[in-house]
Amino acid sequence: MGNTISHQTNTLEGNSKKISDNLKTLTFRDRIISFFETADAWGVFVLGSTFVLMLGAVYLMYVLQSDFTQFNLDRMSSKLGLAFMILAGGLFLFKAGFFLYTLFQYFRYKPIASVKDNELPTCTVIVPAYNEGKQVWHTLMSLADSDFPKEKLQLLAIDDGSQDDTWQWIQEAKKELGDCLTIYKQPKNMGKRHALYLGFNEGKGEIFVTVDSDSIVKKDTLRNLVSPFINNEQCGAVAGNIRVLNNKKALLPKMLDVSFVLSFEFVRSAESSLNSVLCTPGALAAYRSSAVFACLPDWINQTFMGQPSDIGEDCAMTNMILKQGYHVLFQRNAYAYTNVPEKYRNLYKMFIRWGRSNVRENIEMSKYVFKNFRQGSKVGTRLLFLSQSSKIAMSYPFLLFMLFFVATHPLLFLSSTLFSILVLSTFPVIFYAKRYDLSESFWAYSYSILYTFGLFWITPYSIATVKRRGWLTRGLPEKK
Repeated sequence: MGNTISHQTNTLEGNSKKISDNLKTLTFRDRIISFFETADAWGVFVLGSTFVLMLGAVYLMYVLQSDFTQFNLDRMSSKLGLAFMILAGGLFLFKAGFFLYTLFQYFRYKPIASVKDNELPTCTVIVPAYNEGKQVWHTLMSLADSDFPKEKLQLLAIDDGSQDDTWQWIQEAKKELGDCLTIYKQPKNMGKRHALYLGFNEGKGEIFVTVDSDSIVKKDTLRNLVSPFINNEQCGAVAGNIRVLNNKKALLPKMLDVSFVLSFEFVRSAESSLNSVLCTPGALAAYRSSAVFACLPDWINQTFMGQPSDIGEDCAMTNMILKQGYHVLFQRNAYAYTNVPEKYRNLYKMFIRWGRSNVRENIEMSKYVFKNFRQGSKVGTRLLFLSQSSKIAMSYPFLLFMLFFVATHPLLFLSSTLFSILVLSTFPVIFYAKRYDLSESFWAYSYSILYTFGLFWITPYSIATVKRRGWLTRGLPEKK
């Protein structure tokens, strides 16, 4: 077992540490040369194309200066255009101000250090699995190899009616791990929420930890993840730090890894400073058992527009725990590495599922966030809610303006959009480079181009189809 886990984690943390250590002594020129020596031809082509596009946009911006000026004057000359400019200016000021506020909260954030063994709470780790194959075995082995007192750890694996060999691999893990692993098999596929529900009811720990069956954790992940519950009695849930597992070859995972670092290590760090992480990820999260049982009936029976909710179980649990008045925190030092889609089709399906969940839970949050839902300051939580709401509310106006801009001034649209990507994406590039690896950080530019031109429709579509059910991936059909 030890050899297997070492093989899995060497790629994840050993190589990352070597790269990080080496980069400290390399010049910028050396780093770029190192990247081109290790990158594959397709990756170099994509990154090269990204920079050609953005540099071309800069040139177009220079050439089309008078056109931009005239376009702005045309908009200002009409009442509708003036109203649009005022609205856009106000939204820009809010977003800019909120970014600075987030940056301030990020610098305030510090992860909580692990407590001693005798202070650690009892912990139940729940791993729901569906059509995962051998990866679930690797997940369970990494959890069993955790630096956590064995007498305080309960490990549960639940096969949610898989149609492949997932159950066989769970049984193989049981043979190797013995009594420290308890396994269950649902008679049919009932959805991840029901698998977790079984785990919550069978669990004996003071803290529940949920881990996706395609994730690998580091040895100190569990103890780091649950330590905030000891230091903060008001802590009801903790979000783990998610990195990408399969980011060595495929391009989409490389892009998503940079995106995940910004989303977790920047955004959730800031949210944690406000005690209000809005969503604990399914790949790695911890919950106080008393907080779970206080909302468990509502959670398992949750509906939306008369239909049972079978997606967004992680955001729903987070929302219900926040509503109880608990703090929800983020632990940057609690890592899980998870598989992400390598194909565009699976990627947009994942984003649609997340988008529908965000819309639903934003509606639920609106019902309590402006009330006295907990002691202490609630201003930060409300600002987070308003920021998320503005993204949803402005998705259709943005889409309509974009289509109008494309139809009337295609060159202006292309040049201004790519130039904006060059400017705005430089922050995630710098952030990732500072935290991890300079050469990999440039994928932030490619990801922004992909999202702007290939995934811009996700939020409007998610709003329009928010009532639909279904996981969309892993072979589960969408239900209307």
